[in-house]
Amino acid sequence: MQAQPTYEWHPPERGWLEQDLLDLPADGNRYEIIDGSLHATPPAGYGHHELADDIRMAVRQTTPPGWRVIREIGIRVPGGNLIPDITVLKPGAPSSRMWAEPTDIALVVEVESPNSRRHDRFTKPALYAEAGIRSYWRVERGDFGPVVYRYQLGKGEHYELLGTVGPDDPVNVDEPWPMSLDPSTWPR
Repeated sequence: MQAQPTYEWHPPERGWLEQDLLDLPADGNRYEIIDGSLHATPPAGYGHHELADDIRMAVRQTTPPGWRVIREIGIRVPGGNLIPDITVLKPGAPSSRMWAEPTDIALVVEVESPNSRRHDRFTKPALYAEAGIRSYWRVERGDFGPVVYRYQLGKGEHYELLGTVGPDDPVNVDEPWPMSLDPSTWPR
C-alpha cells in the first residue's frame, strides 16, 4: 500500500488572507475565509450537487441576455472570501476574475448540507448582507422535497424573508428577474 501524500498546515501568524487560499491543496474541500479564520468544508454529497445543478438550470433557463448563473465561484466579502453554491452575476461583470466583487452579484444561493447548515443559516447571510448582495436564497432538503427560503436585503445590512417556495408550490418570483420556480421537478 502506498502512503497518501499529506499537506502540512502552516497557518499564517497574521490571519488568513485571500492569497493564502492559492497555497491550499486541491483536495475537494471548500476553503473559505471568515474574519481571518480558515473554514474548510468537506465535499458535499451527490444529492447536494444534483439539487444545486437543477436550481442553477431552472434559473439559467430564464436568464435575460448578459446575466450569468455560475456554480461555486468565489466572492469577496468584508473580512473574507466565500464560495456559494450558485451565484447570479449582473450584466457587465468581469468574467476573468478569480473572486467576484459583491457589486457584480444580484443573487447567491446556498444549498444546505449537514456540514454547512449553521454557516448557511447564520454566518454567510450576515456576510452577504454586509457586502450588499441584494438577494439570498437558502435551500433546505426536507423529507418531502426542497424548500427555498427567499431573502432580500433590508435596511441595516440584514436580510428580510420574502417568502418560501415549497416542494409542491410552483411560484413566480421577481429576484433577480421575474421567473417561475417549480421545486417539484427538483431532486427530493
